[in-house]
Amino acid sequence: MRLLRIVVVSLVLFTSCKKEESGLQINVSFSDAISKDAKDGRLLLMLSTNDEKEPRFQISTGLNTQLIYGKNVEGWEPNVASSFDQDIFGFPIESLKDIKPGEYNVQALLHTYETFNLSTGHTVKLPMDNGEGQQWNRSPGNIYSKPIKINIDPKNSQPIEIVMDQMIPEIEEPEDTEWIKHIKVKSEKLSKFWGRDIYLGAHVLLPKGFNEHSEAKYPLMVFHGHFPSNFGGFRTTPPDPNLKPEYSDRFKLDGYNITQQQEAYDFYKRWNEPDFPRFLIIEIQHPTPYYDDSYAVNSASQGPYGDAITHELIPEIERQFRGIGEGWSRFLYGGSTGGWEALAVQVKYPDEYNGCFAACPDPIDFRAYCLANIYEDENAYYYKSEHKKIEVPMHRDYLGQIDATVREANHLELVLGNESRSGQQWDIWEATYSPQDEDGYPKRIWDKYTGDIDHEVAEFWKENYDLRHIMERDWDKLGEKLKGKIHIYCGDMDNYYLNNAVYLMEDFLENTTNPHYDGEIAYGDGDEHCWNGDPDQPNAISRLRYNSMYVPKIMKRIAESAPKDADLTSWRYK
Repeated sequence: MRLLRIVVVSLVLFTSCKKEESGLQINVSFSDAISKDAKDGRLLLMLSTNDEKEPRFQISTGLNTQLIYGKNVEGWEPNVASSFDQDIFGFPIESLKDIKPGEYNVQALLHTYETFNLSTGHTVKLPMDNGEGQQWNRSPGNIYSKPIKINIDPKNSQPIEIVMDQMIPEIEEPEDTEWIKHIKVKSEKLSKFWGRDIYLGAHVLLPKGFNEHSEAKYPLMVFHGHFPSNFGGFRTTPPDPNLKPEYSDRFKLDGYNITQQQEAYDFYKRWNEPDFPRFLIIEIQHPTPYYDDSYAVNSASQGPYGDAITHELIPEIERQFRGIGEGWSRFLYGGSTGGWEALAVQVKYPDEYNGCFAACPDPIDFRAYCLANIYEDENAYYYKSEHKKIEVPMHRDYLGQIDATVREANHLELVLGNESRSGQQWDIWEATYSPQDEDGYPKRIWDKYTGDIDHEVAEFWKENYDLRHIMERDWDKLGEKLKGKIHIYCGDMDNYYLNNAVYLMEDFLENTTNPHYDGEIAYGDGDEHCWNGDPDQPNAISRLRYNSMYVPKIMKRIAESAPKDADLTSWRYK
């Protein structure tokens, strides 16, 4: 009798488990009409209760994000289903079994990977940039399905079928104009590393009188930042009178698109004023298979982008467009990612550039890697406590209101791609700063799911990319070369807490006297990301004036530091 009970109980448990395992299942395939080739990549499934946009355009770390689930596929053939069930990891709800029953817009997308045979001997699969700046939801060649409305119940075991039959089209490259030229240069250094041809690009803004003054050679201003589709903030005509005003949620301003056009036109007019110095300005295109730009330094997993930009791309631009081509005549500026790049490039190539203007830079001291100290903290997602569990914030507004945490952002990235392949912020820091792991991908700074920090990896970051540590460690060699070249600006309510690292950098620089850095560090009171040093205008305006706001300081620097035989006249025509 006892044996019979055990058998009955076991059958009940087995039946219960079977029922649990046979919950919601969504099968995704792609039509052979869209592609007959087998695919590698990250397959993404999105569910949205918002009809305003396609689900692929509604995924974020913010409060309005919709649902997304992701898995790898390799050698995936057309017309063959790949299944999403309760075991596939998702964000912000980890399992499909926990979503609310109801009507959803459902969409699938394949972020396609290519195979790279690296010079390090590793073979990796990554998404190649296709002219869009590493945006998974609009990368040409990615295939996707049109959104369809489906009533979903996680307890319903009837499979749902989704067929991807759309492909994102190629992007047209911008055409040259009278003022703006476009250049692409094959990088021998990067091509060798990646095992295929790799090109660097740039948009070049020419000075007034470029064609008429063939004798002139020009200083160079290098604007670093995220992937630019064209040269931004320059417009030769007034704002379009038929432009429909758009509201900026970021700045809480009506008609911000009109403001942008007006500022771009105002810059064009300043650019042509008789007393405005004649410069070349460039915006660089250097996307990698990991992100929309390389962070402009050499790294183990991305290759020698720093050397390629400084020693291949920039000299070629100066050759084609009559740049002076000497370190005293080159200047760096940018905000956020571009702010870190401007400072990092100045530090790592101190003789090749004559000043950097780093606004709201990404963490420049990893004791304040946003809100984590990667050298001392044990976990990046939770504050240390014996009895409480409080998540570390990632994003705030100027009043300190939180809408995302570090854990949430990293879990979204884990859905978008494992092995640092999400194309998002935390993963690119890893792809830039980390050593290569045995499989050829970047080593994790922390466990992506739990947040537990790897302090061996942190030490590698410290010695190679912690800019404050590098400057302090090497100040006896760098001090004289960097004197007068460093300018850093940040709002003290930066949305990503980037001001914390600036404070630590300031502690070092202001207290270093042998030599003193003779630069500038300034804070915007109550200002958010990305305050860039303008004490009179709000972020919404000052961010549109990058290309002219540092010119007076650059001219002062040139007057103080240019060699005696430097050309200070050919480019100062009316």
